Amino acid sequence: MKISNKMAAEFLGTFWLVLGGCGTAIFAGGTVGFLGVAIAFGLTVVTMAYGIGHISGAHLNPAVSFGVWVNGRMSAKEMCCYWVAQILGGIAAAAVLYGVARAANMEIGTFAANGYGSEFFGNAAGYLNISCGGAFAIEAVLTFVFLMVILGSTDERANGKFAGLAIGLTLTLIHLISIPLTNTSVNPARSISQAIFAENSLALPQLWLFIVAPLVGAGLAGLAYKFLVSDCCKCCKK
Repeated sequence: MKISNKMAAEFLGTFWLVLGGCGTAIFAGGTVGFLGVAIAFGLTVVTMAYGIGHISGAHLNPAVSFGVWVNGRMSAKEMCCYWVAQILGGIAAAAVLYGVARAANMEIGTFAANGYGSEFFGNAAGYLNISCGGAFAIEAVLTFVFLMVILGSTDERANGKFAGLAIGLTLTLIHLISIPLTNTSVNPARSISQAIFAENSLALPQLWLFIVAPLVGAGLAGLAYKFLVSDCCKCCKK
């Protein structure tokens, strides 16, 4: 498959993830609550896993591509191309959401951006006051788990028929855990796209955490899974 086809698929997939997940949070969050938003993010991944997975692998996330690269399943050049497509896809979706919000005379506010602490969320119902260190830890750990599921379910030795479902359900659970803490990132493209349009003054200053923490977690998962597989292969040869 040509890299241009893969990039187009990643652009479309990330566009849908941001449009579906963040769109639900912005327009329907007050109605569906954290559970509904978590399900929305999970559904975007499930639908795109089966829609474009055969074209690009449906990473939809720079951290996923980084973890896959660390694990040795893609080249650095291809990873960088994925990053460009994913970030642009996320920004395009956020621009659409921003335009619709303006047309509906909505206050932009936080705009489903990621952040942490009482200064970021103010008195918003359901959110907890977590420190910078706590936010970094939860984002890194949850991204680690996410990548372990992705790498395991897409391994050539696994039953890949249900990989999309497993990955989507994992992302849903991740959101249920961390929406009250950080609005859940585990995806730098999703974080960048919303921070650009958010009117929360802390969205851009805190953005670094939602780029670095997911990459750290994904990189560690890439190494950890490589270790687990090599250990398994040694056992099988005995």
